[in-house]
Amino acid sequence: MAKIDIEYRHTTAPLDDPSIRRRTTAAMASYINDLVCEMQMEDISCKFVETVVEEGPNTVLINGRTIPQIIEGLQIKYLEANEGSGQGMVRFGRPILDWKKEYVEDVPDTIMKNAIAKVYADSNKDDLPVL
Repeated sequence: MAKIDIEYRHTTAPLDDPSIRRRTTAAMASYINDLVCEMQMEDISCKFVETVVEEGPNTVLINGRTIPQIIEGLQIKYLEANEGSGQGMVRFGRPILDWKKEYVEDVPDTIMKNAIAKVYADSNKDDLPVL
């Protein structure tokens, strides 16, 4: 069975951009912890570790790989709205996939969940029986 290990490595320095999605490292840790709890409720084996480091960029590692490494080559698309319903999506604020990559705390939910799903799928492909 696949296991997802998520590590959030960060310094104690405050984040200096008020426009990012999660403005503090505590908010980011809480966000990841909530994702892990959701996965555990669905019987997905996963754990979360928060590591405070002296220096370096803040990063999230999923099974030892960063989010940009995981999503490299993926084509992430928006879900299509039902064209026949006459209802369009109304969006406020920043585009969903807009991400200030110098701040892992700004990673969009869609990208984070796609990264986790890709790691999970990659881990599970080794468990599939060969026919």
